[in-house]
Amino acid sequence: MKFSRRIAGFVLAVAAFMVFEWVMLGFNLQPGHPTAFYVVHGVLIGVNLLIAVALAVVGVRAWRSAR
Repeated sequence: MKFSRRIAGFVLAVAAFMVFEWVMLGFNLQPGHPTAFYVVHGVLIGVNLLIAVALAVVGVRAWRSAR
């Protein structure tokens, strides 16, 4: 599959937004919830950060190949 630079830039922007969004959620979790709440949100944060890294890799490769 071939991406244009425009689409590659969009994918990179989505990856950056996902990292920002989920890191901020992690910092804003308030104490006082049951342990399961933190486990579930920790898993969500971890998985979404992995997806963001994968999107960033795809975006960077697409950006470089679209020259």
